[in-house]
Amino acid sequence: MDEYIDIVDKHGNPTGTSDLKSVIHQKGYFHHTAHVWFYNKQGEVLLSQRSAKKTICPLMWDVSVAGHIDAGETPEQGAIREVQEEIGITVLESSLQPIGIFECFQSYENGIIDNEFHNTFIAEITVPLSKLKLQEEEVEALKFVTLETFKRLIENIGEDNHFVPLNKAYYELVWQNIMKKLD
Repeated sequence: MDEYIDIVDKHGNPTGTSDLKSVIHQKGYFHHTAHVWFYNKQGEVLLSQRSAKKTICPLMWDVSVAGHIDAGETPEQGAIREVQEEIGITVLESSLQPIGIFECFQSYENGIIDNEFHNTFIAEITVPLSKLKLQEEEVEALKFVTLETFKRLIENIGEDNHFVPLNKAYYELVWQNIMKKLD
């Protein structure tokens, strides 16, 4: 879907303009995304495998839920909408715990220039995996991994198609924040 996205400057500040996602990726405009990392009381993190249909990093295991923040949405509104669309559950804004905004500026061989600011949240999930409804255009599969396995995957980033290698510090910060929540 080619939705409208707000364009921001290189510092993440609104410019007052928006454009289609396809144009933003073609021209490399800066924009915001929402990332939600789910964890449970058992000390597990929910990982999502990107759909085989995705143009960027198909079949890669990564963040629980992620997507572009539509024009006019707040990061929280974008996160709530993306969670509903991608895994079929409703989260309350009060359950989203912000852990930061992270720069992720990358270009891909297919011509996409992805200059994103990841508005990143962690949240507890109480719904079992079997009750989640995958959006097939976005999500191929879901799995829970222990925090120990999550840490090992970060230490061996890129192996077994887990995580974007350039973003190691980002994943480490996510791990640290989830660990603090469970302590």
